Amino acid sequence: MHGDEHTLFLSALAFLAAAVISVPVAKRLGLSPVVGYLASGIAIGPVGLNVANPSTVITVAELGVVLLLFLIGLELQPSRLLSMGRYIFGLGTAQLLITGAVIAGVAYMLGFGWAGAVISGMALAMSATSIALQLLSERGDLSSGYGQRAFSILLFQDIAIVPLLALVPLIAPTDHAAAPRDPMGVLLQAAGMLAAISVIVLAGRFLLNPLFRLLARSGAREAMTAAALLVVLGAAGIMAFAGLSMALGAFLAGLLLSESTFRHELEANIDAFRGLLLALFFMGVGMTLDLGVVVPHLVPVLSGALVITLIKFAVVFVLYRGDHRDLADGLRAGAVLMPAGEFAFVLFPLALSNGILNQEQAALLVATAALTMMIGPLAFAGIEVLLPRLRKATPEPEPDDFTDANGTVLVIGFGRFGQVVSQCLLAENVGVTIIDNDVEMIQSAGRFGVHIYYGDGTRLDVLRSAGAETAEVIAVCVDDKDAATRIVEIVKASMPQARLFVRSFDRVHSMDLLRKGVDFEIRETVESAFAFGTRTLESLGLDPETARQRVADVRERDRTRLLRQLEEGLYAGIDMITPRKVEPEPLIAPEKPARPLNPEAQDVLSHETEFSG
Repeated sequence: MHGDEHTLFLSALAFLAAAVISVPVAKRLGLSPVVGYLASGIAIGPVGLNVANPSTVITVAELGVVLLLFLIGLELQPSRLLSMGRYIFGLGTAQLLITGAVIAGVAYMLGFGWAGAVISGMALAMSATSIALQLLSERGDLSSGYGQRAFSILLFQDIAIVPLLALVPLIAPTDHAAAPRDPMGVLLQAAGMLAAISVIVLAGRFLLNPLFRLLARSGAREAMTAAALLVVLGAAGIMAFAGLSMALGAFLAGLLLSESTFRHELEANIDAFRGLLLALFFMGVGMTLDLGVVVPHLVPVLSGALVITLIKFAVVFVLYRGDHRDLADGLRAGAVLMPAGEFAFVLFPLALSNGILNQEQAALLVATAALTMMIGPLAFAGIEVLLPRLRKATPEPEPDDFTDANGTVLVIGFGRFGQVVSQCLLAENVGVTIIDNDVEMIQSAGRFGVHIYYGDGTRLDVLRSAGAETAEVIAVCVDDKDAATRIVEIVKASMPQARLFVRSFDRVHSMDLLRKGVDFEIRETVESAFAFGTRTLESLGLDPETARQRVADVRERDRTRLLRQLEEGLYAGIDMITPRKVEPEPLIAPEKPARPLNPEAQDVLSHETEFSG
């Protein structure tokens, strides 16, 4: 190997080894992997093994943040984004301005000039998108109420970086300030930004789906992966060329593809790259922590990091409580948004080059921002440990001994579905044993005279105690498809004599259950949808008997198609989806013959997500 190639190879080995070692150690200590990445970055950085230039590492690894925003865009939908508007521009604006003003005031009192205080305050008020979303994803909280609000704040911060970058040269000292800009130049730049956004929107609307459909038909998976990366990096590059945030461009591209039939394929192709690059980014941040600056000023830097994180935590907590969120949501959101953002490492060097900050101030601020990135995940882990102790203890029921549990039917799960099933059985005086692991549900049902045993239906010992070995029918009515599948597997292995009746989540889940040998399965919404369709047909003028016949035909074709899919695969029986052409008694006389479904419509109808009912 040549020298450069040898260095690159050793650097890659060092990063991979650091990632492999740091994550298990962090998990063993009960910490977020982010903390492990930051610590390993310090170990392999300039103060340790010095395997690479930190600025180069961060420049490359910022692509991880870009890919992360693309995946978040895929998870959202335009309608959901619009519904979050008041949080984006309400909570987001309030958090950035209030936090920025408070931190700027502290910086001004510490001797920073007014311009340096403003930039320091706004840069440190922003939060680390990568850390926040990693913490939310680890707990599965991104779709929760507090998670959606936290994401709204992060999204507003990504939007706000554009005017902040423009603000730096405007408030720079006279001897560093850029020459006044021509108004026409400003208008041209604004037009360029609008053009970049328009290009991404039009390409996402009209070009990307045909492109992915063509690649999918070719069967070349590597081409799909390359196309996915091209879309993300292309959108990011277009936005960067126009002076906008790369992450914002990737988010917009993901949002436009969120309703595409290829969404899951794109997500799978991008996710592995995203994980590695984000790990590299966190290690790069750890590498930037200049201990030569930090150690001589350890007390002020550590104190500054603690003060900044406390200010950010307090502002977010108060805003959440003002939005009528509960205590736990406010505490979690405050911890998630505590770390300083990735853009701090862009704004501080820019402020230094424009004479707003001196060399020592910039170095101390970068070190302080990096330390907040370590404090945030630690605080989040601590709050997760503390929260159970803060909650009012809900008395757990004593473990049931099931001595009088001798029902003919064992019903597992007493939610909306299980309640109706149980009512049908009890109306016929069938002996029923009901188990559920929701304490509040058990207490509520007890007020109505319904006795439910406390127990986890996914445990073999609980099933045996509840009488599963003697029950004629085990009705699995839980609303968690993974739990339902586990229960089926346990029963088939240990109680083969019992008949299994199972509530399924969707068509794919039904096929899985049938393969496992259940006696009966039904999708949780299918019968209510048939009843809904019947009444809709009646309201359009069809007589009730004809409407019932039409729906009975649909029900029969649906069941036949399911059995064909079970034997031939998910895309079997597509011809059975097409509308039934009825000549007599048309609801609306057609003016022209109906056209057959085009290939695009066939693709949509056959997709397991869009047509899983």
